[in-house]
Amino acid sequence: MAWFKQKAHFDKDQLTLIHITDSHVFADLNGEYFNVNTANYLRATLAHIKLIDCDAIIFGGDLTQDHSEESYHLFAQQVVDAGLADKLFWLPGNHDELDVYNRVFTQYGIASCKAIHSNNWQVLLTNSKGPTPAGLMTKAHLNEIMSELKSSAKASLVLTHHHPIAIDGYLDKHMLENGDELLGLLSRHSNVKALIHGHVHNEYSWIFDGFAVFATPATSIQFEKNTPDWQQVDLGPAFRMIRLQDEGSFHTQVVWLNNA
Repeated sequence: MAWFKQKAHFDKDQLTLIHITDSHVFADLNGEYFNVNTANYLRATLAHIKLIDCDAIIFGGDLTQDHSEESYHLFAQQVVDAGLADKLFWLPGNHDELDVYNRVFTQYGIASCKAIHSNNWQVLLTNSKGPTPAGLMTKAHLNEIMSELKSSAKASLVLTHHHPIAIDGYLDKHMLENGDELLGLLSRHSNVKALIHGHVHNEYSWIFDGFAVFATPATSIQFEKNTPDWQQVDLGPAFRMIRLQDEGSFHTQVVWLNNA
C-alpha cells in the first residue's frame, strides 16, 4: 500500500541498525531545548555513529523544536556533513510535518522508504502522527501495517514515534491514543519480534504478549523516569543499536555518549 510502497533492500542475512530520535533542533545552530544545544548533541551523535559499521540509521521523529523549515535543513546538512545521508531513513513525530520532510530531505539525497528488507527481516517505519501532540494511527494505516505483516513470513521489526505502553509519567498524556489497537495487531502476527519507539526521552523496555517493546532515549535532553511531573535531565545524547540476526533473533543495546 501507499505508505510502504518504497522499499529498501539489503542482500544480507544480518543487519545492523541504529535508532536515533527526538533531536529537537532549531533553525539556529545555537538553539537550546531545556538548556541543551540540540544541534551540538546531534552532531556529536552522528560523529560517533560514523565510527560504527552499520547498514542503516533510522530517525524516529521529533526532528524540530521550533517547527521551522530551516531546522530540517540544519538536520539534513549535519547528516550530510557526517557522511551518513545514504544510510538515513526516517519517520515522523508529533513536532514534524511530512510535507516538509519530503520537500527538504529530497534535496539532500535522503531516502523516503518506509520498509527495509534483508534476506531474513522486514523493518517497518510507521506513522503515528495525529492532530495533537498525542499519537494516533488511522484505521487505514493500521491496515497497511497488517498487510505488510501478512505478505511476508520474515521476522519483523516495527518502529513508531509514540509510546503505546504507559510509562507512568507525564508524557502518558501524549502517548499513542490507540496504542492498544497497534499492540493487538502486532500480537496477532508471530513474525513480529519487537516494537521500538521514541518520544519519551529515556530508555524503557517491556515484553508484551510475546514480543519486545523498547523506548530509545533522545539525542537531546532526557526526561526523568518514575515521576508524574515533567522533569528534564541532561544525561547527554544516546542512541540504540539493533543487530538483526539471520535466524530471526536480535540483540539491542542503548549507547550513551557520555559513557562511550
